Amino acid sequence: MREKDPFVLVVDDEEEMRFLACESLKGAGFSVEEARDGVEALSLFERRKPDIVLLDVMMPGMDGFEACAKLRNMPDGGQTPVLMMTGLDDIRSIHHAYEAGATDFVTKPINWVVLGHRVRYMWRASQTVSNLRASEAKNRALVSAIPDLMVRVMKDGRILSYVAAKGADPGIEPQDIEGKNLPEVFPELAEQALGCIELALKNGETQTFEYRVLRSGCMYYYEARVVVSGEDEALTIVRDVSNRKKAEEQIYYLAYYDSLTGLPNRQFLKERLEKAIYRARRHKEQVAALFLDLDRFKRINDTFGHSVGDGLLKDVSERLVRCLRRSDSIARVLDLNGTTVSRLGGDEFVVLLTDYSDIHDVAKVAQRIQNELSMSFKVGGYELFVSVSIGISLYPSDGEDVEKLLKNADIAMYHAKENGRNNYQFYTESMNAAAFEWLVMENSLRKALENGEFNIHYQPQLDIRRGTVTGVEALLRWRHPEFGLVPPSKFIPLAEEAGLIVPIGEYVLRAACKQVKRWQEEGISVTVAVNLSSRQFVQEGLLEAVSLALSDAGIEPGCLKLELTEGTVMQNVAETVSALHKFKAMGLGILIDDFGTGYSSLSYLKRFPLDALKIDRSFVKDITTDQDDAAITKTIIAMAHTLNLKVIAEGVETQEQLDFLYENGCDEIQGYLFSEPLPPEDISRVFSGKGVSVRARLAVKR
Repeated sequence: MREKDPFVLVVDDEEEMRFLACESLKGAGFSVEEARDGVEALSLFERRKPDIVLLDVMMPGMDGFEACAKLRNMPDGGQTPVLMMTGLDDIRSIHHAYEAGATDFVTKPINWVVLGHRVRYMWRASQTVSNLRASEAKNRALVSAIPDLMVRVMKDGRILSYVAAKGADPGIEPQDIEGKNLPEVFPELAEQALGCIELALKNGETQTFEYRVLRSGCMYYYEARVVVSGEDEALTIVRDVSNRKKAEEQIYYLAYYDSLTGLPNRQFLKERLEKAIYRARRHKEQVAALFLDLDRFKRINDTFGHSVGDGLLKDVSERLVRCLRRSDSIARVLDLNGTTVSRLGGDEFVVLLTDYSDIHDVAKVAQRIQNELSMSFKVGGYELFVSVSIGISLYPSDGEDVEKLLKNADIAMYHAKENGRNNYQFYTESMNAAAFEWLVMENSLRKALENGEFNIHYQPQLDIRRGTVTGVEALLRWRHPEFGLVPPSKFIPLAEEAGLIVPIGEYVLRAACKQVKRWQEEGISVTVAVNLSSRQFVQEGLLEAVSLALSDAGIEPGCLKLELTEGTVMQNVAETVSALHKFKAMGLGILIDDFGTGYSSLSYLKRFPLDALKIDRSFVKDITTDQDDAAITKTIIAMAHTLNLKVIAEGVETQEQLDFLYENGCDEIQGYLFSEPLPPEDISRVFSGKGVSVRARLAVKR
């Protein structure tokens, strides 16, 4: 019974550590009992006589060293294996553990996967030693039943006996080495083995060492334990631990490497960056962290699928590694097992540089990365182009620890995104202030809806030839209690990034529909256009949400128009066509907003059930001074009319712009020339003509 179910006493003052150790050992086939401290452990040892003791070093009251020493003086305590668990991995603590009588030690954090194997090996080794001391014949019978090699060696290195157990493959016959000296037979191991033998004979305790052998093109790993077997004589028990080593390597790989690209992961990066900072601090050197993020990578995933996206990430990783290996002439690249770059997840990477001359060297590396990634990639039969935004932080000026250095590099990367993408930015303190303001703004935005800080203004749209108001566009406004009126250009992108745009968009939709109903009750007939964000458009249940907003307000679908950006409708054309036809069947109007800034073509527009195109204000702004903008605007108007679509120009602010649009056939305008966005109570005056400025009324073509 005892051989099949050895009994382990686990001693640790931390309940969580005892639980993890016990569960690991139970799973490995041991019976377990636990103790909270050294005093309780000695009492249990005396009563239960465990086969093995797993003993923590740092405990209140009686620590592990004292408990181990007292256990060795108890009856049956001299031969019981004691494995000490410690977070103290300095040599002094290890010697102290052995002096107290420990058989072996294991450092925290403990690899729970291999703990059971290690404990079982200790137990079997102790059983083997016990039997060897009882009888040489019995020893040989036992050896033949386990997959170990046994070598008895004198203190001077002379080999007394050599036994290859059943299943072992030593590649050496006993007669070839018995009677010879250890250095003669195993020259590469002699110094290490003789040192352990000397220590074992000196203090009477087990000594352990590991070695590896290359045989037939394969690397084999062995663990050797040295125990005293007689006067000036030690027994070395050698076990093939290659499978265990491979398992540990696999666990290490899963813990420290990215499974998709094979690059070091976030945990690996943090540990290596800690070492780089420590070295730089000691030697007064520098470290640079380059935070990379691919621009618009989500669009590639959405357009071509995740398999193509994953293939692109692999190719990007390989290209980064290749180009950074060529940067050694610029700066010494931190050696990360043959690579210099880590993948944090998604499309984010970090590159570390050390001991560079000045920041110009770092800039050259960043520029090289951008140049390398600007060349096309061929993935899954597609030719793809990507760009990268890079943020750079420097040790020690931008941070003296891992977290701060990476955080500031991340902040700089977002600054590069805000500056048009496809560039690199060095971190500055002003960026941190902007990032802090962004965080404060995001936290405020999360509460704005609940606190009633949003309201909606409505900007009228005017028929150029009739001079009549055709409808209004609902535009969200946010009045922050501290910052005042926050521009939509500032908080809408923040809402998109923070994932708040969907509930905010639903609020606008429902509020606009209810406002239309109030105007109708005042005798004003009006249609309202509501913008849908890309996230809102692809959410499940949008059709139901629109229907519910209409029914709750009590208005007809014809009173509502949905505006979508060109980029939104082009993300997934097949699904977009299906969704738009469902909205059209309900009786809703559908407009493409900001037209001319995306990737639409005539063939795609023909498939969409649209009512109108809105020319982006960036073209309208310079149509009277820029020939290209004028040509683009004329083309959009002509193309839209070919498809029987109306054209609305937004951002009209001058008489010259209005004249150009009138002469080239534009149908409607929207902008400050006619009216700014107004609160709901002012819209009735606009419809009656009382709220329109004299300048605007005179400007309208009749």
